[in-house]
Amino acid sequence: MTDSVQRLHAAIAQARGNDPSRSRTAKLFGGGLPKMAKKVAEEAVETGIAALQGQRHETILESADLIYNLVALWSAMGIEPEDVWNELDRREQLYGIAEKIPKAPVPTRPKVRQPGKLTVGTSAR
Repeated sequence: MTDSVQRLHAAIAQARGNDPSRSRTAKLFGGGLPKMAKKVAEEAVETGIAALQGQRHETILESADLIYNLVALWSAMGIEPEDVWNELDRREQLYGIAEKIPKAPVPTRPKVRQPGKLTVGTSAR
């Protein structure tokens, strides 16, 4: 599969500069990162819906669309497939191949009291 993704990445890099009226890839790039990110999200949702409906073949088709749009997004951001494979290798060494990296806790910011403003539970002195 990594070979297929790398071939796709190379083909996308080549097609991105084509005429947008004749190339889906060039048209996608013409929409910029917001359009590309939206397409990734859209295809991910469609893949999930097909899976929930038990539609195996449709899930395969939507998965291919998702991979295409994800690789196009990588290309737009200067991300090589090897960058992603390296991250997967790093995670495998830390957590195992079938485990997702744990989310880091979101740091909370201490409440800062602004001078001259009252906050609940305090009084002006």
